[in-house]
Amino acid sequence: QVQLVESGGGLVQAGGSLRLSCTASRRTFSNYAIAWFRQAPGKEREFVAAITWSGGTTDYADSVNGRFTISRDNAKNTVYLQMNGLKPEDTAVYYCAADTGNFISRTQARYDYWGQGTQVTVSS
Repeated sequence: QVQLVESGGGLVQAGGSLRLSCTASRRTFSNYAIAWFRQAPGKEREFVAAITWSGGTTDYADSVNGRFTISRDNAKNTVYLQMNGLKPEDTAVYYCAADTGNFISRTQARYDYWGQGTQVTVSS
């Protein structure tokens, strides 16, 4: 069992930046692909970004490409999501998820473990 804990959310003005962290309870985390998803009020949860265990391959949703950057530090069992140029439509609860098969996917069902989420609110 792997526990994932997100942190770094908060309230920020439009155009601002936040860095989210996803920290895992086990060192085997370094073998997993990790993704970020988000869910805005009244909407379905959607894919944001993903990264393979090595960090060599990443994927981004079109809506965040060029503004968000996913990275990882396996020595710290942590994946980051640097969010720049935030917009009010980025307001959501952000979740990290782990795929033990190390496959990047935009499909939620692929992911075996999920965190509890961290709230990001962007004011206009």
